Amino acid sequence: MGEQSVSGNPKPEQLRHFMKCLLNDVWALETMLRRGMVETNRRRIGAEQEIVLVEDSYRPALINIKTLEKLQDDSFTTELPRFNVELNLPPLELGGNCLRELEESIAGKLARLRSVLHELGAELVLCGILPTLRVQDITLDSMTPFERYYALNDALTRLRGEPYDLRINGADELIIKHDSVMLEAVNTSFQIHWQVDPDDFARSYNIAQLLAAPTLAAAVNSPLLFGRRLWNETRVAVFQQAVDTRTSSYYLQDHSSRVHFGRRWVQKSALELFQEDISRFRVLLGTSEPPPDPFLDLEEGRAPKLKALQLHNSTVYRWNRACYGISNGKPHLRIENRVLPAGPTVVDEVANSAFWFGLMAACPRAYGDVKDKIAFENVRANFVAAARRGLGAQLHWLNGTMVPVSELILEELLPLARTGLEQHKVSPSDIDRYLGIIEHRVRTRQTGAQWQLSSLEAMKGKGTLSQQLCALTAATIAHQEKNEPVHEWGLAHLNEGASFRQSYMTVEQIMTTDVYSVNQEELLELVARIMDWNNIRYVPVEDDKLRLVGLISHRALLRYLARDTEEPRDKQIPVKRIMHRLEDDLIIVGPETLTIEALEIMRTHRVGCLPVVKDERLIGVVTERDFMRIAAQLLENTLRS
Repeated sequence: MGEQSVSGNPKPEQLRHFMKCLLNDVWALETMLRRGMVETNRRRIGAEQEIVLVEDSYRPALINIKTLEKLQDDSFTTELPRFNVELNLPPLELGGNCLRELEESIAGKLARLRSVLHELGAELVLCGILPTLRVQDITLDSMTPFERYYALNDALTRLRGEPYDLRINGADELIIKHDSVMLEAVNTSFQIHWQVDPDDFARSYNIAQLLAAPTLAAAVNSPLLFGRRLWNETRVAVFQQAVDTRTSSYYLQDHSSRVHFGRRWVQKSALELFQEDISRFRVLLGTSEPPPDPFLDLEEGRAPKLKALQLHNSTVYRWNRACYGISNGKPHLRIENRVLPAGPTVVDEVANSAFWFGLMAACPRAYGDVKDKIAFENVRANFVAAARRGLGAQLHWLNGTMVPVSELILEELLPLARTGLEQHKVSPSDIDRYLGIIEHRVRTRQTGAQWQLSSLEAMKGKGTLSQQLCALTAATIAHQEKNEPVHEWGLAHLNEGASFRQSYMTVEQIMTTDVYSVNQEELLELVARIMDWNNIRYVPVEDDKLRLVGLISHRALLRYLARDTEEPRDKQIPVKRIMHRLEDDLIIVGPETLTIEALEIMRTHRVGCLPVVKDERLIGVVTERDFMRIAAQLLENTLRS
């Protein structure tokens, strides 16, 4: 979304004027296509690299503007969160050493960026989702302070009218509520572009849709979010929900999210995609200055920029997106592949690109018109299956077959990709290098996602989850600097992560999130049983709206049971009778509270448990056991050193 002069919260008359400009742009594009003015017989490729910036503690570094000011390189630009930047690579002609040039160009730019970041005490990471990301890292305070981002957030929030519910089920389950478009900020991708002739657009775009699942399955790199193990490519689930303006209804409404795979095959032209997106998705933004009339440019022999169309197109997020652009004064069409995650390394990203470019070149001839060979619904289901299971997915394929994706890649798609690259006279050694990486990755079944999950499993029972996630990030950075393909990576070790001090800086890093709680009206005897069954000494108490209202301690329970009372022992005593009430004397902390401060609070007030609360909701507890565990590990580390 590069348009700077957007208008936030435009008035109805401004939106109507923008819609008029948008319809004019579509008409102008239709005119150019009809007159044969859009460029043909050129096969350009391109890429956009999204990058995460982290501090030495491996937490997001909110320094993108400061970094770019120091970097002084126009190929880098900001992204939605202050901890991201984007690198835009110049287009290349497919052929010769283009793949090696792409890798060297990205690596060179990242080396310069890394040098600047080191001066600022920071580092860069290529990952689909940063393992160490926390919920409080994606508030509006972390949004890049540019009008276009605020305008986008305001428009989406206004359309939706209620907070975002993010729900994802994988090996673990994640259910959180969020109030801004910053949910999108968890995602980092590597986007690639493929220029097509207008007459071949429909066939090529449909091929891109067919290939989305197998190419994603081989490239998955986002299995974790907020410490939860979810999909192999969790970006897909997050992104669709992050900018979804649909609301729940008592009736079944057949509406699409603004992030979507599509609803049907393209029949004839790229115009179908633009027309459908204008028909289905409301205009979110206007411009502070009226877009130029495209027909004036056409009359004077210039290619119109179609600014209104490009702005609207930037607010509808197809996984394969049709794009209009101008190169050397000539208008062109291209397909933007938004499927692939960033990382694990530059060489992995270029290998993923080579695989897709080769298939895009070979499959139209090999497969012909795929519309008649597989139902679109099955292709869309394939995409979700690949995002969920990676190389473990089973895919619907042509002519009604079902096939394991790893088998499909090794036996059918890799040979086709080789043929496509050879047809465009790409360097044979580069073909061997990059497609060889895909082959080894599939045979070893070690994608970036699987490496993260296997590393976590190997660290199970060692250190805290925070330490493990820091170790994953630290190991990722080390391998990326060496540019080693992910199938060659050894598993991450706990000692690769942040220092002991960095691992226990805040309460969120040490708190227990698997908490047993009760309602204030429930039976007190239930609390006693919960404590006994689970060997715990504190049980938080919530009201009917799941807000923290109190805490029952083991000591308070014993004191009540031991006191001389005339009440019959079989009386059904509610929890609220003896709980420490939040409104009276119960002490709570927030997740951002420094660990040393929490310890001092517990000492001063002589309490053994601190509920951790955010927005009146219990998100965890810190007890004396957590500090005993930290002390034990500190002692162990000291004796070993």
